Amino acid sequence: MIEISLNNIQKTFGYNNILKNINFDIKTGDKVSLIGENGCGKTTILELIIGNEVIDSGNITIRKGSTIGYLSQNQEIIYNNRTVKEIIYTSLKEINDINKLMNKYEKMMINKPNDISVINKYLKFQEKFISIGGYEIDTKIEKIANAFKIKNFFDKDFNELSGGEQKRVLLASIIIQNPNILILDEPTNHLDIDTIEWLEIYLNNYKGTILIVSHDRYFLNKICNKTILIENGKSIIFPGNYSFYLKENEKRLEKEFIEYKDQQKLISAMKKKIKQLEDFGRLAYPGGEPFYRRAENIRKRLNRLELIDKPVEKKELPINLIQENRSSKDVLVIKDYDLYIKDKLLIKDINIIINYGDKVCILGNNGTGKSTLIKQIINNKEFLGSNLKIGYIPQIIEFDNDITVYDYARKFYIGEESHLRSALSKFYFYGKNVFKKVNSLSGGEKVRLKLFELINNNSNFIILDEPTNHLDIYTKETLENSLKDYKGTLLFISHDRFFINEIANKILFINNNRLKEYVGNYDFFKEHYLEKNTNN
Repeated sequence: MIEISLNNIQKTFGYNNILKNINFDIKTGDKVSLIGENGCGKTTILELIIGNEVIDSGNITIRKGSTIGYLSQNQEIIYNNRTVKEIIYTSLKEINDINKLMNKYEKMMINKPNDISVINKYLKFQEKFISIGGYEIDTKIEKIANAFKIKNFFDKDFNELSGGEQKRVLLASIIIQNPNILILDEPTNHLDIDTIEWLEIYLNNYKGTILIVSHDRYFLNKICNKTILIENGKSIIFPGNYSFYLKENEKRLEKEFIEYKDQQKLISAMKKKIKQLEDFGRLAYPGGEPFYRRAENIRKRLNRLELIDKPVEKKELPINLIQENRSSKDVLVIKDYDLYIKDKLLIKDINIIINYGDKVCILGNNGTGKSTLIKQIINNKEFLGSNLKIGYIPQIIEFDNDITVYDYARKFYIGEESHLRSALSKFYFYGKNVFKKVNSLSGGEKVRLKLFELINNNSNFIILDEPTNHLDIYTKETLENSLKDYKGTLLFISHDRFFINEIANKILFINNNRLKEYVGNYDFFKEHYLEKNTNN
């Protein structure tokens, strides 16, 4: 059964024709990911389905009777004087409505204990209440609230929560409602890894239909059985998860490029033949009419050709990480060290040895001290080996002086101005963009500028705090490939499990004020820790 159908959807914003021809169906039980470069229209498609945006042409149909739970990426909801608990419980409209009716008939039964019609109506509503899980709702809410770590601020005003906390409340509220269709825009943002793992288990067992936009490739691999790529305003469907899409899309691009080249050769040959026949016609004058007729026939065939668009070649950021000089064998050594922030103990009895060439990921829930540990490492020379040149990108990027992109890059770039402008353009800073003030840049632009600084630093010890935040999937993949080829030492914090799997050969996991080492990537860590400790 088709739950959602999009046919020939077009949508324009100003002069930008963002969606040109979107066609896809989502069937009952499908778990679909919507992927594509930033700005390609993924969120717009979700907003069109929900009805928050209006299509220019085409049509969208949703199965009659379906209930939809929608998590927006940039949801701005203001609940005046409403606690988190009130928001959670008032979102359960059907359960609340039936519960009110049951309370009404319970009072009537007290006054009319022998009225069979009142009793029958009460029993009818009670049967419905049981069928929709009314009696189990408190237990369900507590379980989901604990999973999303929102139970401890149930009594807080929703408007006083941080953006990340609000998003967790809204996502929990949607899941508690248990709609037929879940439409989720970046659902794993602001979630710890163990919460994401819980969400994956829930969504895998979910009987309804799911449409997801996410940059979390590991999450998409675990959940989705269909991938829809939005490219050049069109939709391309792949019947598998993200890894399936990667393989099949590469084959598609190779095939399309061959078909494009073959057609271009054919067009060139046909044009050459037309010119040759017309030349023969002129030379054979006045008997050249047969040559002109043949030339015209070929021209008609040429005009009837359905032209193949040239496949779009992705412009990858030139992230070429080079180290000038090798460091000492022991890059980082910490023994029996307690990490405090003011008077609060974050991590007790830290013991770490990182050798040259290691690629180490620090894992842990929010607030466990990951970023604090990295800052302590950078500022404590006693921990560091010799001949180190550190390149560092923090999680929150701020610049000391609000100068232009060009002036900031000029500080570390060695070369002529024309070469600098050319190099910056490859990181999408071109034209007037090079004169933007650095503190007015978007999150993604700040990361790109810091990556540009990193590749010009020639560091032999790179430290990154959540480097994939604000990056689209394709830029993540470029950075992954560069870090895999990097010969120096890498220490990084990340919640991106796909990224960790691709790069890390060692995990440092912080939990309950302790740090434990796992030699392997994320899957190794998951096998040896998470699967033994996650309470499903």
